[in-house]
Amino acid sequence: MSDYHEPAREMSSETRDIIRGLKSLIEEIEAVFWYTQRVEVSDDEELKEIMWHNAVEEMEHAMMSLEWVRRHQDGWDEQMRTYLFTDGSIMDAEENEEDHSSSEDASDLGIGEL
Repeated sequence: MSDYHEPAREMSSETRDIIRGLKSLIEEIEAVFWYTQRVEVSDDEELKEIMWHNAVEEMEHAMMSLEWVRRHQDGWDEQMRTYLFTDGSIMDAEENEEDHSSSEDASDLGIGEL
């Protein structure tokens, strides 16, 4: 199965790299998903410890991929700054961002700072 939903030859090399980065992120998160389930059902404590260690390693790989994507595809940085490492309700963070965006739009007359 292809990772592409559109013809790859019609995409820039930069876009194909972004797709590779996103696919790597997905695969690392899937690995955490699998290890989490295995840790939960295993009866062997040493095996659980090993698998949890492996899951944390996959988390590291996922974050490395995510950071690469943040640096190379527009939109990720803004979303991360809105939602990551915040306290309180995630939905409140969304509402606060929407309120902040609309107040900026309302005050911008397109003439820059006075």
